[in-house]
Amino acid sequence: MGDERGQWAGKSKQELGLVGQRYLEETIAAAFQILASMNDELCNPSLWAAPPAGAPHVAVAANGDVPPEHAGHLSECGPGGLGGGGGALDDARLRYKSAISSLRSVIAAIPTSQEGSSGGGASETMVDQDEMEKLEKHASTLRKDLVKKNKHIKLLIDQLRELITDISTWQSPCSV
Repeated sequence: MGDERGQWAGKSKQELGLVGQRYLEETIAAAFQILASMNDELCNPSLWAAPPAGAPHVAVAANGDVPPEHAGHLSECGPGGLGGGGGALDDARLRYKSAISSLRSVIAAIPTSQEGSSGGGASETMVDQDEMEKLEKHASTLRKDLVKKNKHIKLLIDQLRELITDISTWQSPCSV
């Protein structure tokens, strides 16, 4: 894993996080493919290897079900109880192992990675701080403007209530 860590040198934690997320997605996809391949093999009796000599013959039903009294004999059919047809399963296993290895190397590189964005230095940090101050001032101005507008809206709502009260008074029948 030493070579793989060197590959991630100089990357920021954010960049490593994005790469790690991609490898995690690949790992999940490969694991799903492993499960799908295993399901395909388990559901297809024609992919099962013939039992070794001396093992009892297991009659498989037309729907692929194995009678319970013979279910234990499937484990004698080779690795994982299944015979040939494991190409898709082997490919998925290789993809899974590769993705896991890459994910582990990215995770191992995170503690030694840079905090902020990659490649910058002191000048980039200063620019980021200046921009941050500008954004904070702008946010403060927007908050003040929002408070003024909320007061104005409250005044308008109060005036609308008074107007509705006046209209309802004018429309009410007069008592004589």
